Amino acid sequence: MAITTAAARLGTSPYAETSQVELRSPWTKEDVENVIRAVYRQVLGNDYIMKSERLTSAESLLRDGQITVREFVRFVAKSELYKTKFLYGNFQTRVIELNHKHLLGRAPFDESDVIRHLDIYEQQGFDAEIDSYIDSAEYQANFGDNVVPYYRGFQFETGARTIGFTNMFRLYRGYANSDRAQSEGSKSRLARGLAQNTATMIQEPSSGAGWSHYVASSDSAPNKCLGGSFGESGRIYRVVAAGIRGGGYPEVRRSSTAYLVPYEQLSQKMQQIQRTGAKIVSITVA
Repeated sequence: MAITTAAARLGTSPYAETSQVELRSPWTKEDVENVIRAVYRQVLGNDYIMKSERLTSAESLLRDGQITVREFVRFVAKSELYKTKFLYGNFQTRVIELNHKHLLGRAPFDESDVIRHLDIYEQQGFDAEIDSYIDSAEYQANFGDNVVPYYRGFQFETGARTIGFTNMFRLYRGYANSDRAQSEGSKSRLARGLAQNTATMIQEPSSGAGWSHYVASSDSAPNKCLGGSFGESGRIYRVVAAGIRGGGYPEVRRSSTAYLVPYEQLSQKMQQIQRTGAKIVSITVA
């Protein structure tokens, strides 16, 4: 059952309303293709995959019944495709967060989760790190050999930890979002909260009201314009941009910057921000 009645607003309805994807014998060709699509979507973080990137050898083994769904998941998670998308260029803690999300369907519960997997990765390598999830008792109990991993953090389970639900919303940004299309890029989402042993606030995915998941740094412009008005319309907008390139050497990009902009200057300011190579992640009325 769904863990919250706010599933529609939080973007989790597709997971609450969709049954598990399982390959049951005897299966049809369509059953196998559904499983392959579901594995790619889950393990690759809903990221787009080109036809040339598909793991055709592993797909053939699954179609021929020579490997289980569990082993197909292992093939995808150990592939160069997965490493290119989620290992290379990412902070180690971010890699661990994504491995938890993709392979166990949940977020790390606490810092010990991250430290244990970091130790495996540093001492035994990335393949052993992937095996530690897929060969775990937790994976076996929830997915077995034939069920595609899914986001368990959005469902009620006996013995489930509440912090796993709140942490999941720092990793999940909506059904239409991919793990490589988020404004926070390769940074860890949970490192600070896990280190402080604190729960994170649930923020709904992006919507027409703004990109609520992205928070500007504390030294940025305030959320509201207090007193006075600017321009003929009297309306002020708060523009949040990620990745503004700072001056000096070496070149660095600020995690976020916010501006209060009069309506008449909004278009000009947006063009100015975009010329720096930054992303505009929120425009809301101040």
